[in-house]
Amino acid sequence: MLLIDLDDNGHTTFNLGYRDRYEGENHVQNVLLDGEDPSDFIVPVVEDLDLFPSHEALEEVETDLKSAMASSQRLFRNVVDPLLGDVYDYIVVDTPANRGKINDNALFATKNLMVPLRPESGWESGITQTNKRLIQEAQQYFDLRLLALVPTDLSERLDQDTQDRNLLQAINSRDALEPFVPNFAHLSESDWEALDAGEYNDELPGIRHRASIDKAHRARTPLRDFDPQCDQLEYYDELAQIVEKGGVVR
Repeated sequence: MLLIDLDDNGHTTFNLGYRDRYEGENHVQNVLLDGEDPSDFIVPVVEDLDLFPSHEALEEVETDLKSAMASSQRLFRNVVDPLLGDVYDYIVVDTPANRGKINDNALFATKNLMVPLRPESGWESGITQTNKRLIQEAQQYFDLRLLALVPTDLSERLDQDTQDRNLLQAINSRDALEPFVPNFAHLSESDWEALDAGEYNDELPGIRHRASIDKAHRARTPLRDFDPQCDQLEYYDELAQIVEKGGVVR
């Protein structure tokens, strides 16, 4: 699998130990605008996982893409099309939340989207704007599929009025959102009744905050290798299955 980091904050690149690539030669410019071979800038992470790192000058790339021919198709033409299938079975792109040419390139190249949702102020307007300004607009030009809405970094009680509860209730109760909620975050009315009565015995829904996840980041090691016993790994496995199947399957 190839992971392409196009988020200008470079967190994924840093966490995987390639800060030097983030601060070095502008390889993103070289590939997207100059047409150089992406394989020259791909680095290994662990077995079966490679990384195309982010770069600190992505704002310059964003600006230059605006005047380039076929500006929203560069990632597909120069990276995804030549590598997907022949070299990699899967290519995942990490992008910034803001709209722009880099984001447009990621959407056109992958044509599939997963949206992480943190239980913080503004998540509701965020998913509304993502749907209106990214998904619906892109769907006017090509087939873009929303694969999943992923509640993540949850840590609060669900039997009280918390942001975690409000997020989970909202996405599970709205007809437009519920089909995209992974099974590990899906709650029925009877589940909520059991939670409020103190009788809920299943695993807590959503990807929960775990110290081992943060420690794995700091150790620049995939979670599966850092803590093979982490109880959240099965949820990441379901996300992989969603990618394979093209959506959530109840």
